Amino acid sequence: MTLPRIDSESLFNVSGKVAIVVGASGSFGQVVCATLGNAGCKLLITGGNGDTLAKLGKELAEAGIDTAAVARRPDSEADCDAIVAAALEAYGCIDILVVASGINDVSPIVDMEPERFQKLMLANVDGAWLIARAVGRQFIAQGRGGKVVFTSSARGKLGHPAGYSAYCTSKSAVDGMTRALGCEWGKYGITVNAIAPTVFRSPVTAWMFEDNDHANAVRAGFLARVPLGRLGEPEDLAGPLLFLCSAASNFHTGHVVYPDGGYTAG
Repeated sequence: MTLPRIDSESLFNVSGKVAIVVGASGSFGQVVCATLGNAGCKLLITGGNGDTLAKLGKELAEAGIDTAAVARRPDSEADCDAIVAAALEAYGCIDILVVASGINDVSPIVDMEPERFQKLMLANVDGAWLIARAVGRQFIAQGRGGKVVFTSSARGKLGHPAGYSAYCTSKSAVDGMTRALGCEWGKYGITVNAIAPTVFRSPVTAWMFEDNDHANAVRAGFLARVPLGRLGEPEDLAGPLLFLCSAASNFHTGHVVYPDGGYTAG
C-alpha cells in the first residue's frame, strides 16, 4: 500500500497572503480579521465609518497583524476600484476577498417601502457583485487564481415567518452569485464560495445568550431546530473560513458552507 503524499500543514497555510476584508468592522468582519490576521495574512480592511475602521486597524496592528485600511463601502464601481487600488498600493497584489458586509431590515412585506427593499439589496447583493467584479479583474490579470468568500445566511436557504422577505431574497441572491461565479471563474483557478452562519455570539446577538425569561424563551425555540443544541461562537466560523481561504479548498467552488450546528439540515 502506498499512502498519498499529503502535506496537511501547508493545506491551511495562508501566511503572507493578502486579503481584502469588506465590512471589516462588523461582527463577522471582525471574526474574519482575527482569523486571517492571526494566520499570517496581510489585511486591507474596508468600511464606511472611518473612525471605527481606524480603531480596528490600531487594534489589529497592536496584535502584530499587518493592516492597511480604506474607508469605503462597495457602493459603486469607483468605490470598488479604490478598494482594489488601496490593496495594490499597500501590498502589490491580492489573494483573497472576503465580503463580510451586509444589513438586515425586518418588516412584513405589505409594510415595507420599496426604498427599504432596494437599500437592503444594494448592501447585500449589489455591493458583493461590484467588489467581486473589481477584485476578479485583478485576480485574472495576476494569472494565479484567487479566493472569494461571500457572506450568506441560513436565510438564503430557509424562509422565516417574521418579515424576512427582503433579507431572505438577498441571501438567496448571494447563493446564486456564488454558484454562477464558481462556474464562470473556474477556468482561472479562482474559487468562489459562501459561508452561511446562523446565530453566533456578537454584540448584535449578545441578548440571546443572556439568562432572562425573554432570552431563554427565544433561545429555547431556536435551539429546538439545532441538532448540536447550542448557539454559535466566533471560533465556529474560523475553521470554515480558513478552509475557504486556503489551498485546502482548491477543489471546492460554487458552494455554500453552513456552520450552523445542523440548523439547515433539519
